[in-house]
Amino acid sequence: MKKLLFICSQNRLRSPTAEAVFSEYEGIEAQSAGLNHDAEVPLSPEMIYWADIIFVMEKTHRSKLSTRFKQFLKGKRIICLDVPDNYNYMDSDLIKLLEKKVLPFLSKN
Repeated sequence: MKKLLFICSQNRLRSPTAEAVFSEYEGIEAQSAGLNHDAEVPLSPEMIYWADIIFVMEKTHRSKLSTRFKQFLKGKRIICLDVPDNYNYMDSDLIKLLEKKVLPFLSKN
């Protein structure tokens, strides 16, 4: 079972979409969180420990993650998907983009 954590700013559009999409895949558990203090689900150290792979939507998210949670990230694989913040929740174009960018990482060991 691969555990995927998807992170964006507010945890309202991109990362919850990714969580919903990839939770449907066999052999995958997915969670999502936001880096902003007022995020729907704020990121916690426990979520980082839980994850096998951490996906951030933008380079700024990687920077914030590294700054705020550095001590919890040792040995963690962090992948930037470069998904811009211009999609609605469960937007079909967003789903296609997420699958295109995430699936190659899931076929690797």
